[in-house]
Amino acid sequence: MRIVIFGATGNVGRRIAVEALRRGHEVVGVVRDPDAVRPPDPRVRLVRGDATSADSVASVARGADAVVSAISPRPNARGLPAPRLVENTRAIIAGLRTAGVKRVLYVGGASTLEVAPGQQLLDQPGFPEAYKAEAIEGREALQLWRTEAQGLDWTFLSPAIEIGPGERTGNYRTTDERLLFDAQGKSFISYEDYAVAVLDELERPGHVGARFGVAY
Repeated sequence: MRIVIFGATGNVGRRIAVEALRRGHEVVGVVRDPDAVRPPDPRVRLVRGDATSADSVASVARGADAVVSAISPRPNARGLPAPRLVENTRAIIAGLRTAGVKRVLYVGGASTLEVAPGQQLLDQPGFPEAYKAEAIEGREALQLWRTEAQGLDWTFLSPAIEIGPGERTGNYRTTDERLLFDAQGKSFISYEDYAVAVLDELERPGHVGARFGVAY
C-alpha cells in the first residue's frame, strides 16, 4: 500500500511510519515544516501539508491507498500553533472525497471510551483539567466521523489511558466502547504496539465505519 501519514514525525506517527515500512508499504509523511524535521526513516518521503486544509489534504493524499491522521492537538515544539481536531476532521473528510481516497484511520484519544455503560472517561470527576479541552475536541471529532463521513471507509482508533514509549510485542486487546484495564488495574499501550494495531487494521479491516480501542 501507499500510505500517507499526517503528523509522521510525532510520537505516534513516526511509529506508524516505521511499522508500515517494516511490512513493506510505501510511506509519505505530511508535516507542516518538512525542512525543520527529520523523517523517522530515510525511506519516508516528507512533504509539506496542512491537515486542517481540505485543499492541502486533497493535494497530498491523491493516489494513496490509505491515509492516517496522527496529528497532535498540542502546540508544536518549534512554536507552531496546535491544530484543532474538529478542523482537522472536517478537512480530512472533505479532502479525501476530493482526492478520491476512501480508506482513512484517525488517531484518537482515550477520553471518549466508557468506564461504565454510557459514562465516558472525559465526564468522570477528577479528569485532568489540563487535558479537558483537547478531550472535548476529540469527542467532537469522533461525532463528526460518525455523522459526516458518509462514503469514506473510516476508522477511529483510541489508545489506552496511558500511551508511551515501550516494546513492540505485537500483542494487544481490542474494545469497542469500554476502557480496557489489565489485571493490575492499569490502562496502557506502547506507541509501538499501537502502531501494530494501526497497520493490522489497515491490512485486515475489521472496524470500518466505527471506533475501536486498544490496550494490553
